[in-house]
Amino acid sequence: MQLRERISAATKQAMKDRATDRLSTLRLINATFKDRDIAARGDGNETGVDEAELLALLVKMVKQRKESARTYEEGGRLDLAEQELAEVEVIEEFLPKPLSDEEISQAVDSAMSEVGASSIRDMGRVMGVLKGRYQGRMDFGAVGPMVKDRLAAAG
Repeated sequence: MQLRERISAATKQAMKDRATDRLSTLRLINATFKDRDIAARGDGNETGVDEAELLALLVKMVKQRKESARTYEEGGRLDLAEQELAEVEVIEEFLPKPLSDEEISQAVDSAMSEVGASSIRDMGRVMGVLKGRYQGRMDFGAVGPMVKDRLAAAG
């Protein structure tokens, strides 16, 4: 089932269950998707955004909420931090299972050999391959330094 269909089905179920917090988060996801579709249509893409871009939006939403939760905790607003983390849990239900450290390492090696990476100059191409294939399944902020180190060792 496609991501949009899964979220739509979850929204309907949340309405039936009268799960207001969950419903609120699901509606927020739908609104984010629709905003991005409208922006894509403005750029000439009449079909809207694809699945990979939707996953990227979800990853971005999770990251924003985790940062907000951290800020709320530092400010002593634990109630707001808990609300942000509850939203993170709902959003993460729709993300694919993250790769293990070993799988990430294999994916980096595979991407490097695929593009023929031999120096740090190839980092953008390697990261492009990884982002195209593993969006939502790995933390690119953590993978970037790993790629950089391997390319520095190779060069």
